[in-house]
Amino acid sequence: MIADFHTHTEFSGDSDTPVRNQIQAAIDSGMKEFCITDHHDYEVQTDLDFNLDIPSYLDTLQKLKTEYADQIRINIGIELGLQNRIQDYLKNLVSQYPFDFIIGSSHFIDGDDPYYPAFFEGRKERDAYERYFHVTLRRIQNMDCFDVFGHLDYVVRYGPNKNREYSFNAYQEQIDPILKELIAHGKGLECNTGGYKYKLGHPNPSEDILRRYRELGGEIITVGSDAHTPEYIGYSFDLAREALLNSGFRYYTVFHNRKPEFLPL
Repeated sequence: MIADFHTHTEFSGDSDTPVRNQIQAAIDSGMKEFCITDHHDYEVQTDLDFNLDIPSYLDTLQKLKTEYADQIRINIGIELGLQNRIQDYLKNLVSQYPFDFIIGSSHFIDGDDPYYPAFFEGRKERDAYERYFHVTLRRIQNMDCFDVFGHLDYVVRYGPNKNREYSFNAYQEQIDPILKELIAHGKGLECNTGGYKYKLGHPNPSEDILRRYRELGGEIITVGSDAHTPEYIGYSFDLAREALLNSGFRYYTVFHNRKPEFLPL
C-alpha cells in the first residue's frame, strides 16, 4: 500500500479525529508507514483556529511513534500555509523543530480561502483561478521552508464550475512557471487524492499537470489523501498509482528527517 503523506487529526482546526483513529486506519489499510501533517496557517482571519500547538503536537506524536513502532512507522509532518508576509516566521519555525516532512500549501489568497464562496465573489472564475496560481508562484519563488507543494490546483475543488472549464492547457501559462520553479529549487509535487473525493474525476493536480512536471524533469512526488477522517486514509490510491504510472513515474517519494526516499509504485 502506498504510504499516505498528507493526513490530518484533532490537532488541525478543521478536524476532530483522534490521532489514534488515523493511525489505526493506516494500519488497517496495510501501510508500512504514513505521515501526519496537521495544518499550521499562521495569522489568518477565519472562524477556525489553524494555529497548530506545535510543542503539544510533537510531544504527542513522538510518544505515539514509539508506541506503534512495531506496527507502523509514524512520520511527523506539518502542512504550512505559505504567505509572503510571514516568510521570516516560517523560515525560523522550520529551523526549530525536527519534522520529517513539510508540505507547503496555498490556502488563503488575499485573505480568503477558496473553500469559501467569498473568494469567488466579484470575480470571474478564470480570474479567480489565475489569481490563485499567480500568488502561488510568488510564494514558491520567495520561500524555501517546505519539501513538497500540496494540491497545486486546490482552488479548482471549490470553483463555481469546478473543473468543467478547467484544464492544464487552458492554464499552462500560469502553471508551467510554478512547476519549473519547484524543480529548479529541488522541491517536490504532491499527488493529492482529495480531487477524487470532491468528484473532480482526477487528483489535485490533474494528470496532465503531473505528466508535465515529469516531462520538465520533476522526480519528487508524494501521495496524500488529505484525510481528515479515517475512512479517507489512502483514499483512491489505486487511481493515484495508475495516474502516476501513466504520467511517467515509476517511483513515489516518502520523507524521513526531511530527506526524500524513493519507493517503487
